[in-house]
Amino acid sequence: MDFASLATEYQEKFDVTPQRVFFSPGRINLIGEYTDFNGGHVFPAAISMGTYAAFSARDDRNFRVYSANVPNAGMLTFSLDDLKFDKADNWANYLKGMLFELAKQNLTIDHGFDLFVHGNLPDASGLSSSASMEMLMGEILHAGYGMQLDEVEMVKVGQQVENDYFGLNTGIMDQFAIGMGKKDQAILLDTNTLDYQYAPLALGDYVVVIMNTKKRRELTDSKYNERRAQCEEALRRLQVKLDIKTLGDLSEDEFDENAYLINDDILIKRARHAVFENQRTLKAFEALQANDLKRFGHLVNASHVSLHYDFAVTGKELDTLVETAWEQPGVLGARMTGAGFGGCAIALVKKTNVDEFESAVGKVYEDTIGHPAEFYVAEIADGPKEIQA
Repeated sequence: MDFASLATEYQEKFDVTPQRVFFSPGRINLIGEYTDFNGGHVFPAAISMGTYAAFSARDDRNFRVYSANVPNAGMLTFSLDDLKFDKADNWANYLKGMLFELAKQNLTIDHGFDLFVHGNLPDASGLSSSASMEMLMGEILHAGYGMQLDEVEMVKVGQQVENDYFGLNTGIMDQFAIGMGKKDQAILLDTNTLDYQYAPLALGDYVVVIMNTKKRRELTDSKYNERRAQCEEALRRLQVKLDIKTLGDLSEDEFDENAYLINDDILIKRARHAVFENQRTLKAFEALQANDLKRFGHLVNASHVSLHYDFAVTGKELDTLVETAWEQPGVLGARMTGAGFGGCAIALVKKTNVDEFESAVGKVYEDTIGHPAEFYVAEIADGPKEIQA
């Protein structure tokens, strides 16, 4: 999608040419799932699929926004004078939420805009369309309004929208991966300190294939908050004797030696995943740095096993894709990515095997689940940006 096509769509809705066009990517997470609210590490990357928007400033305090992806919602309107959450405003609440949270920091704007949005992230795929929309708004405010807020601060505002505006206890990974994305680079992020470093995603003869279950999942309706509460309770029980702030503070051995403090089968499983997944992420980063792709793939596989057995967030659709992927030639590893309960998985596939891989996995999936999956080769991309004419 380019400036011209977005401008044409915008003009059809607003009868004028847009002033500017913006893009905000989606994200995948290579490894490190459900560690971001447990003080652990994650290893995500921004992708070339994402959210495009054509924009023009207004001279009043009103907003008119339209999404080609949600045409049934029609043209949505709201005002700077009323930014509270309103279910009737549908997807526009992500835009309103950013304005609302920034206003709490006395960072406000004095006029509205007209906006046409057209994304190419699959609907409810777990590639983080919500964070993409939030960081899109951040880029609009930065480039279109001159708001002086650095990328990390804007990322934090995006998380506040999820936590405070929507009431969803998500971590910071999605917004960080998108807001700080760099082409052909993944980000090792310590979610406890926000220390981060980039790593070239040098996969040689391999590519990352995204596998979409096409099973809708609504994060707010999932078990996400329940899993977070379980991890917090396990941490509380460990803190009775251990001087730790997060589950990410523990090594595998330290966890094994103190798991008796938790004294609950389910809570032990949830906490074990958080601790071991954090360590797997660090090992995966080291393996990639050492160009040990075979070890990297093994750790990716182990992540999915832990998400299945200890965290119980995969489900039949994701397990079918991943377990079938493991059996294919030219595959280094595969795992679910994102929150699970549907959405997407990723596989590290040899370039020469991609067509064969998609055909074989697709057939098993459709035979087993009853509807087709979708496959995309991930291109690792920069963060939000303005697209020039």
